[in-house]
Amino acid sequence: MCPSAVVWDSALLGYDLGGDHPFNPIRLDLTIRLANSLGVLDGIPLLVPEPATAAELHRAHVPEYLEAVKQAPMVGHDVGHGLGTPDNPVFSDMHESSALVVGSTMLAARTIAEGGARRAVNIAGGLHHAMRDRASGFCVYNDCSVAISWLLDNGFSRVAYVDTDVHHGDGVQAAFYGDPRVLTISLHQHPFTLFPGTGYSSEIGTEGAEGSAVNIPLPPNTADPGWLRAFHAVVPSLLGQFKPQILVTQCGVDSHAEDPLADLSLSVDGHRTIYRTLRGLAESCADGRWLAVGGGGYQLFRVVPRSWTHLIATVLDRDLAPRTPVPSNWVRTVRDTAPRVELPTTMTDDRDTGFSHWGDGADDAVDIAIRETRRAVFPLHGLDPDDPRD
Repeated sequence: MCPSAVVWDSALLGYDLGGDHPFNPIRLDLTIRLANSLGVLDGIPLLVPEPATAAELHRAHVPEYLEAVKQAPMVGHDVGHGLGTPDNPVFSDMHESSALVVGSTMLAARTIAEGGARRAVNIAGGLHHAMRDRASGFCVYNDCSVAISWLLDNGFSRVAYVDTDVHHGDGVQAAFYGDPRVLTISLHQHPFTLFPGTGYSSEIGTEGAEGSAVNIPLPPNTADPGWLRAFHAVVPSLLGQFKPQILVTQCGVDSHAEDPLADLSLSVDGHRTIYRTLRGLAESCADGRWLAVGGGGYQLFRVVPRSWTHLIATVLDRDLAPRTPVPSNWVRTVRDTAPRVELPTTMTDDRDTGFSHWGDGADDAVDIAIRETRRAVFPLHGLDPDDPRD
């Protein structure tokens, strides 16, 4: 088997929305520092990205929008296209920094497509809200959509995209809503309670591509057991039927109980379990091809670095035991930046991630979401929505 790949360069820290904006690139820096401190990246040559070209960006964005992004730092805040808002403030070198994020996910995709690796991870990616002609939800360019479009033109005819961020993966869904070659699956907090207000079970794709979009809207306060119950009730069966040639996953960690911007209640242990599950599904359903990107996550010190270090370790088959101590040198680095933050001492939240499989007769709010999603899309894939064996 080909080795796994990690895309990283400190230049990716330039995607910085500034001030007190929650999308702070320190979370990326601290993740790489933690992974290095734990030896996860020992002997791994990091792939250094180049900015995506205009032609590559046009796969997901109209030329007028690219021009607006380029001009925004010079013309001020009245630029339109969702730019210059509190969510998406204008910042220096915005086009260049955003294009580099896209280039980093493109590099991961190319590495897999060209046989340089079976798996690749880019924690700087996952900007899943950006739309064809506007910025949205902290996202300027949509690296996920660009990479999937490129894969479709370079040897792949079936791509599965699984989004585990707390927010609906609306930009990626919109890009491929009418394309039966792409199966988009998103598990997220219910859109009635959280931005972007989309991702209902009834959103299934347009005519000719019905069933290509799958949404599992979960009630606030859903914890690891409920989230994993919903995932296993829907995702493995659909991937087994769709038979993707590659699995692309957006691995936002704003689903954590401590995240300040949302209301799910997952743990670092839940995230670790999700990554191991995705790795197994890539092996069983996609010939081992797995492209993993980052996404949301706004508990910058206690959550994101640990969860995404587990992600990198999982991609590299260097799984970390939950009780692994957090290295003292990493703690000292964080103390220099945030001296008052109470830091974890190990790579676990000590949560039990055991769950009961759907079909056991239980009936709660999570099961309502499971039933609605299964009944909306399972028949379109030749599956029985009411049979737990499917």
